[in-house]
Amino acid sequence: MTYCVAIAVDAGLVFCSDSRTNAGIDRVSTYSKMFRFGVDGQRQFVILSSGNLGTTQATISRVKRDIKERAMQSLLTVESISEAADYLGGISRTVQEKHDAHGTGFEASFVIGGQIAGKKHRIMMVYPEGNHITSSHDTPYLQIGESKYGKPILDRILTRDLNLDTCALCALVSMDSTMRSNLSVGPPIEMLVYRTDTLTLDTPLRFDEDSEFLREVKRSWDQRLKDAFRQMPPFAWAAAWDKNPGRAVNYNDDQD
Repeated sequence: MTYCVAIAVDAGLVFCSDSRTNAGIDRVSTYSKMFRFGVDGQRQFVILSSGNLGTTQATISRVKRDIKERAMQSLLTVESISEAADYLGGISRTVQEKHDAHGTGFEASFVIGGQIAGKKHRIMMVYPEGNHITSSHDTPYLQIGESKYGKPILDRILTRDLNLDTCALCALVSMDSTMRSNLSVGPPIEMLVYRTDTLTLDTPLRFDEDSEFLREVKRSWDQRLKDAFRQMPPFAWAAAWDKNPGRAVNYNDDQD
């Protein structure tokens, strides 16, 4: 299983991914799910991947080959993030169709984000079918993989005017919540930050299982959640809030 999240705010972009893959409880491996492409001062792209490992690796290999061989269409020639998403989705579909003749499941999803000089920075999620969606003002993030456990903190915290440090911390808390509830998602955790209009990527960060910072984030979040829960109003107050409590229904009563 995989969990990747990308955040798009006015200040820039944040990308975060786990690195654990598994094909059963006794076949756990580590593979990076974050890939960087671009030319400083001209364009920058980051791709996050989820799904069948063979499909994602073949897709990324084709992206790299197109750049190396100066193909007519590549991440160095596309004119927008939307066109980049179409290009990536097309490669993914070709790879899936090549190996999925019997419907055995070679699906993969991607998030691609970045900026081209003179254009706005964006993130887009590419579905297995090759089509894509983008983030919005009200939902400034995209997730792929095991998304449900890390979604609540993103919904509660993220707004377009947040600074990138806050977004990065929110992404780590989202990742920690996912790891807590799904053991198939795990470190090393990779993170990358892009600052609007710089057209260069910050130094990538990697948090291993023994990372003191990752442990402190986990410990601090756990403790603050418990503290907040203890300060919730006692459940006994609920009766006072209900002006018309009515009569409790006993479903064991005989019915006419």
